[in-house]
Amino acid sequence: MRIVVAIGGNALLKRGETLSWENQRINMRDAAAALAEVAASNTLVLVHGNGPQVGLLALEADAYKAVPPYPLDALGAESQGMIGYLIAQEMRRALPARSIAALMTQTVVDAKDAAFAHPSKPIGPVYAEETAGGLAGPRGWTMAKDGTAWRRVVASPAPQRIVEADAIRVLVEAGTLVVCTGGGGIPVVERDDKTLDGVEAVIDKDLGAALLAHDLDAGRLVILTDVDGVYENWGKPGQRLLREVSAGAIDAGIFAKGSMGPKIDAACRFAKATGRPAFIGALAEARAVIEGKAGTRIDP
Repeated sequence: MRIVVAIGGNALLKRGETLSWENQRINMRDAAAALAEVAASNTLVLVHGNGPQVGLLALEADAYKAVPPYPLDALGAESQGMIGYLIAQEMRRALPARSIAALMTQTVVDAKDAAFAHPSKPIGPVYAEETAGGLAGPRGWTMAKDGTAWRRVVASPAPQRIVEADAIRVLVEAGTLVVCTGGGGIPVVERDDKTLDGVEAVIDKDLGAALLAHDLDAGRLVILTDVDGVYENWGKPGQRLLREVSAGAIDAGIFAKGSMGPKIDAACRFAKATGRPAFIGALAEARAVIEGKAGTRIDP
């Protein structure tokens, strides 16, 4: 079976962990072992998030004042190379005989998307409320709550087309395990002359993964994150893990816009468009989630 697996940036860098390279490597090495077991009898295509990482790159770029800050599309490209390298290296360690490639991927968005006026995608580290307030004004950032903490949020337009989709398909059909569409893809707009220009945004990787899974005719979409599934009444007394739900019976709009909401939206879009199931669960339980033994299953 062909399976598109989306690995969250917050799963590679767990909340509260130091945003270090070594922590990402440890988390990915554990995941790679579980993914390798699934890859033995399935064709995997891996998509990754980049929220914490692209935010960290933005902070590093902002610290050097001799040049203007690099735009988010360029930082997104940097994060694709960095995280794609890490994932490919750890998957190759787990699957030494498998052809593995990390592919730089661009995703076309609509320049008139309303999301540009309403930032919602969290990036970078978490801050206490008092610190967040001090960052918003001087740096011109928009800050929003993310759980009990605060993070910078940026525009997150909807993905419309994956530019390298044909190249990804060729590699997959040749038996290559492909790492692609990182961070939802580098956000670009298509001009009248068909040229592409980067834009200041970060695409939601789950929506990018759903689009890719549809384009590749995948048998299922699996979204791996830092929680063990979708919870009803999350954070409230009586919260309940939803083990199985239909796409028509769950409303992504009632879940957090910068975290679980887009995951549910992506899972529902894939299930409705293809008639096939999607799964949401913890990176630490990757194999069980992919096999439907853990996490939340969303049916058409």
